[in-house]
Amino acid sequence: MKSIRLSFLLFFLFLGNIQAQVLTSPGQTLQMKFALTEAGEPLYLVNLNNQPVVLPSKLGFDLKNDDIDLLDGFQITKTENSTFDETWTPVWGEESQIRNHYNELMVELTQTKTGRKMVIRFRAFDEGLGFRYEFPLQEDMGYFVVKEEKTQFAMTGDHVAFWIPGDYDTQEYDFTESKLSEIRGLMKTAITPNASQTPFSDTGVQTSLIMKSADGLYINLHEAALIDYPAMHLELDDEQMIFTSHLTPDAIGDKGYLYTPAQTPWRTIIAGKKAGNILASRITYNLNEPSKIEDPSWIKPMKYVGVWWEMITGKSSWSYTNDYKAIKLGETDYSKASPNGTHGATTENVKKYIDFAAKHGFDGVLVEGWNVGWEDWFGNSKDYVFDFLTPYPDFDLKGISAYAKEKGVQMIMHHETSSSVRNYERHMDEAYQLMKDYGYPAVKSGYVGDMLPRGEYHYSQWLVNHYQYAIEKAAEYQIMVNAHEAVRPTGVGRTWPNLIANESARGTEYQAFGGSKANHVTILPFTRQIGGPMDYTPGVFEMDVFNGSHVNSTLANQLALYVTMYSPLQMAADFPENYDRFPDAFQFIKDVALDWEKSLYLEAEPGYFLTIARKAKGTGEWFVGNVNGMDRRTGEVKFDFLESGKTYIAEIYGDKTDAHFKTNPQAYEIRKVAVDSNSVLKQFSAPGGGYAIRIRAAGKEELKGLKKLK
Repeated sequence: MKSIRLSFLLFFLFLGNIQAQVLTSPGQTLQMKFALTEAGEPLYLVNLNNQPVVLPSKLGFDLKNDDIDLLDGFQITKTENSTFDETWTPVWGEESQIRNHYNELMVELTQTKTGRKMVIRFRAFDEGLGFRYEFPLQEDMGYFVVKEEKTQFAMTGDHVAFWIPGDYDTQEYDFTESKLSEIRGLMKTAITPNASQTPFSDTGVQTSLIMKSADGLYINLHEAALIDYPAMHLELDDEQMIFTSHLTPDAIGDKGYLYTPAQTPWRTIIAGKKAGNILASRITYNLNEPSKIEDPSWIKPMKYVGVWWEMITGKSSWSYTNDYKAIKLGETDYSKASPNGTHGATTENVKKYIDFAAKHGFDGVLVEGWNVGWEDWFGNSKDYVFDFLTPYPDFDLKGISAYAKEKGVQMIMHHETSSSVRNYERHMDEAYQLMKDYGYPAVKSGYVGDMLPRGEYHYSQWLVNHYQYAIEKAAEYQIMVNAHEAVRPTGVGRTWPNLIANESARGTEYQAFGGSKANHVTILPFTRQIGGPMDYTPGVFEMDVFNGSHVNSTLANQLALYVTMYSPLQMAADFPENYDRFPDAFQFIKDVALDWEKSLYLEAEPGYFLTIARKAKGTGEWFVGNVNGMDRRTGEVKFDFLESGKTYIAEIYGDKTDAHFKTNPQAYEIRKVAVDSNSVLKQFSAPGGGYAIRIRAAGKEELKGLKKLK
């Protein structure tokens, strides 16, 4: 292994700056070198502040039914350098302005034997690199099928990684912390049951992957702008510590179908000496195209409650009756069926949630199980499973819409497809029009179960195109999309900001399915959220849930998630009666903002702790969230981000000293102190705990009697 890497390094050393193409970032912090071997193989390497991040790594493709692959035999026939600098305004986000500043190198390669041209475009940012393949319109290359993309990421050592198994159908795994060399031995225990799953290798892992080197460098590997292409996984050669891209296949094993002109998604490498550097990077968004929605004024962040958690925990059901084993839409007469008495989406029950939302200032109410077909929706390989139009007899679609409008609350539609995507596309226009007719501004779509057409996978090119079609079709009807079980996001929310959230990871629902690791939420921002916001559905106050499972979190940790798990769509997931039990803690959920002017990453160590401060857009208030791992810890927050010369009130929601996610999760305390830009807070976090802080301006009268935090 060492000899192979040494030969690569010597190769680049001898090339120097004469034959190698060198690209540096605007601030000169990142350097990328590109060259061809004697065999005409493309190679690149990446350094950050003169520290190796990616060792010399090969680039190219295996093609199907082609004697000559796009791996070697290339000559450099053209290069172009350029620079770009803009500041753009996101529709929603972790900050109100994003700078997009990079230097670019375009390398045109021509394969000597075939005359085929392939362009590799590199963009160097100060904190990382993005690159993609492009195939210009050309006589020698029209249609072609990708057997495998062979992009390499050669690591400098046996890094510590937080990973989930490579899988064509699910990201819903707990993360495993290990060295790269240990992945193979831990894979079997890392693969836990799911409704649909297809793991493919003993050393295959998913992106976004976060790693830490022995000398303290944090590295993230992912992709951006996943459009008309299969999702990328990473296959590890655990002897040489080299990752190679592994694309999701289709039903017959092919990876990608392309025709010129074409381009791949961007492959991204983000690196930093601090973990917070990874979180602060906007490379993923910046590598996506600007918004294609000319007037996005209808896209608005939402805070919502809903008829969901009671179903997840088994208190109520999605289905209306137990009379039928099989349902044929349009033929089954529900008026003759006996109600099962557990159906959650009844008019009476939904009105209770609307009343609760109106009373406490929530924007919306989500209802699952409102439409016919839930009696045999899962596991039957059923094509015509839902019509997304017909309500159950006990759900008054028109009446609910009018009642919500009267109360000033918007309804959120639910479209579970049961992974029958052809059926969803069959009904999509009518379903979205129904939403418009009844005033539903957002839809939560779902893709539970094995894919139909049979043999397809959730992350293949065909399905990636379906998800994109759903987003763009929704935009025609001015509908926001929150997709569950879809492909993990890659910054496409910049181009289509009506993609307001995704699940695409192990969310709160798994706390009712046996629980997630207590440090799970300290990892997700470094992995899943690199590509976009997550509908994690936080806010559970009763940890011993209806079905006997236990939520591995303290109540204070649940509050902190509204700050640390960024999303412009945030749910208060618990039963209304549990919020009524803890009205003082519930106040933070009501107060916390959804859209941000600025975000600061104060303390960060994936798997162990994370503290984020965010300034709310429009109000000037600050919110701080801390989530903690498995060990009790006292963190430190410096309030030097506050405006100098002003005194504020800090409302601190924290764990009591005897709190513990397993044994005492509801032990919290709330206190108010006066703070200014010189104040420093030392705050305790329990195992699986954390704290949440609201910081607001206050007058002299309100500040009287408050202790000043020094």
